[in-house]
Amino acid sequence: MKNSVVLVTGGAKGIGKGICEHLSDKGTIVVAVDIDEEAGYELVATNPTIRFRQADVTNESEMDAIIREIHDQFGRLDGLVNNAAIANPYNTPFEELELYEWNKVIAVNLTAPLIVTKLCMPMLKANRGAVVNIASTRAIQSEPNTEAYSASKGGLLSLTHALATSVGPHVRVNCISPGWIDTRNDELRLIDHHQHLTGKVGSVGDIASMVNFLLSNDAGFVTGQNFTIDGGMTKKMIYAE
Repeated sequence: MKNSVVLVTGGAKGIGKGICEHLSDKGTIVVAVDIDEEAGYELVATNPTIRFRQADVTNESEMDAIIREIHDQFGRLDGLVNNAAIANPYNTPFEELELYEWNKVIAVNLTAPLIVTKLCMPMLKANRGAVVNIASTRAIQSEPNTEAYSASKGGLLSLTHALATSVGPHVRVNCISPGWIDTRNDELRLIDHHQHLTGKVGSVGDIASMVNFLLSNDAGFVTGQNFTIDGGMTKKMIYAE
């Protein structure tokens, strides 16, 4: 991925920040987009090789302007990481859930990846690029009152293989579904780690390294797939005793 140009949405915090930093360390030219301007400035202050643009991913005109700027400055785009999301998985209790709350989550988590991918497609096709969508294990398992988030991430899984079918063979499209990823370096308990089959909670590096692989030519025969990175939790049978 050295000298490639990659756009990362939601790139100023959490998993997105880890992806930006990992790709930048590999020599990739990274353009991070985030609605949180302060977090974006903090990102580039610690890593000035990363470019930051403040924007709302649901605003098509704002994203179009950024993608045009990438074209004018670099003349190419090799990868897109659709990571931006409303990360809180919980919504108002189902029987009280208002349509505006549902629509907001769907707009950011599902519609925005469609819009941004469409805007990026001409440059991605020209460079036989790749798209990586960041979903969640909540696409396939749920807790109470997570309807909007779970539906948005399940939709993103389906959008992934639909796009891969539409834009192949010129562009590859894959998905990553993270489990519990420690993005804040919290003080975690031993039980938090030991309940995972790997014996530990995941780190942003676990996701970022897979993103790097899926964007690279090493994954040239991989498209339309979802990769679950969760320390084995979705394969663990759990019953209350």
